[in-house]
Amino acid sequence: MITITLNCRHCASENLVRHGRTANGKQRYLCRDCQRSSRENPEPNGYTPAAREQILRAYEERSSLRGLERTFQVSRKTVSVWIKKSMPHSQR
Repeated sequence: MITITLNCRHCASENLVRHGRTANGKQRYLCRDCQRSSRENPEPNGYTPAAREQILRAYEERSSLRGLERTFQVSRKTVSVWIKKSMPHSQR
């Protein structure tokens, strides 16, 4: 039998108990010391750099923001923020 010891990401305590599952089926844990919950291997919720680059290239080829929203299922506001961050400071 293999035993894996998990530590709380917030307080580094080993006093964790299983605390249900997330919406995508991953195990959640509750720290009994700091009363905060977390996952074993958290992943960022954002888009990969490759997907982001693909969406920005489509925008540069004159696709509308609404068209990008329909095609890539990404918010127009998200694309607007990416565009502003990718522009050189002198063009703003």
